[in-house]
Amino acid sequence: MITVHHLNNSRSQRILWMLEELEVPYEIKRYERDPKTMLAPEGLKKVHPLGKSPVITDGDLTIAESGAIVEYLASTYAPESMLPEHGAQQWIDYTYWLHYAEGSLMPPLVMRLVFEKVKTSPMPFFIRPVAKGIADKTNSIFIGPQIRTHFDFVENHLASNTWFLGDQLSAADFQMSFPLEASVARGLVERKSRPHIVDYVARMHERPAYQRALDKGGKYDFA
Repeated sequence: MITVHHLNNSRSQRILWMLEELEVPYEIKRYERDPKTMLAPEGLKKVHPLGKSPVITDGDLTIAESGAIVEYLASTYAPESMLPEHGAQQWIDYTYWLHYAEGSLMPPLVMRLVFEKVKTSPMPFFIRPVAKGIADKTNSIFIGPQIRTHFDFVENHLASNTWFLGDQLSAADFQMSFPLEASVARGLVERKSRPHIVDYVARMHERPAYQRALDKGGKYDFA
């Protein structure tokens, strides 16, 4: 049986959703973030040296990284329903969105989060205005425009597609789910400016398999 090493409020939630959609039996081993650092516990390093989540084990295999896990599950358990025909344009599109999620969309979102944390981190009072000024300037001049460009790009794509590969849910949607639902939950994406992203996230959350994954995964701030 597959074991999902599940960290609360993390990318591993999308792996639970995928497994529920595939109706593949699995079990969950839970890990909680450190309440002060928000980092994963040291125990995860016993599963994988980087101590990150998600990680799954399937028999003798240990697989880390969301994209690698999504590809493995799709190709092993549901190649006909979750993967397009190899070599076709949809295969190229699938590969693109699978890598785009973490390779292009997530980096500026993570950078923004880090700089927002800098503004509220403990520091001498006389340093705080300087740190806040640097963080605000970086977000407004460099990070913010990048994020808006990405969201406009995704919004335009979803304006003519129910799911990322068209009318049918695919493995690409699991990979794209986390950055989009986190952005909606944090108020970075709003209906008035990007209604198709908001509708996509709502459509995803309404699926029975997603709801089952929430029930099994526990509290999740982004849904």
